[in-house]
Amino acid sequence: MKIIITGGAGFIGSNLANRLIKQGNEVIIIDNLHTGSVDNINPKADFIKDNAGNIDKHKDELKDIEAIYHIGIYSSSPMYVDKVYLVAEAIKEHIKILEFVKRKKIPIVFASTSSLYNGQKPPHKEDMDVLITDFYTEARYEMERLSKLYSKLYNLNIIGLRLFSVYGKGEKSKDKYANLISQFLWALKKGKKPLVYGDGTQKRDFTYVEDIVDAFILSMKYLEGKKRICQMINAGTGKSYSINEMIKILNKKLGTEIEAEYLIPNPIKNYVMITLADTQKAEKIIGFKAKYNLEDGIDELLK
Repeated sequence: MKIIITGGAGFIGSNLANRLIKQGNEVIIIDNLHTGSVDNINPKADFIKDNAGNIDKHKDELKDIEAIYHIGIYSSSPMYVDKVYLVAEAIKEHIKILEFVKRKKIPIVFASTSSLYNGQKPPHKEDMDVLITDFYTEARYEMERLSKLYSKLYNLNIIGLRLFSVYGKGEKSKDKYANLISQFLWALKKGKKPLVYGDGTQKRDFTYVEDIVDAFILSMKYLEGKKRICQMINAGTGKSYSINEMIKILNKKLGTEIEAEYLIPNPIKNYVMITLADTQKAEKIIGFKAKYNLEDGIDELLK
């Protein structure tokens, strides 16, 4: 297939590109390198340096496209704190992508977020009410709502994956926006104390990136031959670990005994205390079940 990946120079997008290319697909990456890096780009991929929302400016390069993965979206809540207009940017670019999909009549799988469950008791199910707590979540929720509307009006096939705390190889370019596992790993390897907001008992459904790649590919496979499908689906492991447990595992794997530094009380407003995916819908609809537990994923990351 000839496939577009927005954000294909970023963490998740580059891992997805590598897998798709390995499977024999032709991949075109669109990325503005905001949190991506040219070092992440597979040499067999075609690369367009631009915002995802400028997709229409590259008609010549984007002929005969058969599918699109939209991952090139401002991807962390702190990005939106001082730049609230990123909400409008994310929504505008998503509309541009949906308009492209509408004209091409192709399926799309995009990255949503488990942050939509903030304020809800775990396990987190897709039919829970969304309680908006920050601008990042507002952007993703509106992207989901627009996707449902486009699917209904134009018979489009769309899946939004609600991603749970993804970690793995290729996060260096994300720097301070990288997953806590990567950030704490980098700190420990330098002999520094990892900085924890709160007492470390908060829990996360840490999901290894190769599992997330599986979820994206299985979602696209499910959409083949369908008509007017729009689903929001969790992509997580269904198991949560505390921050303290995660640090303990990292220390064990590295052969270190470095204690964390704790900021108490937690200074972050509307902090998410626990994420835990209910995986029933993912297993039933797209056949997705995570293969990596936290120790296995960290072992892969350390390689």
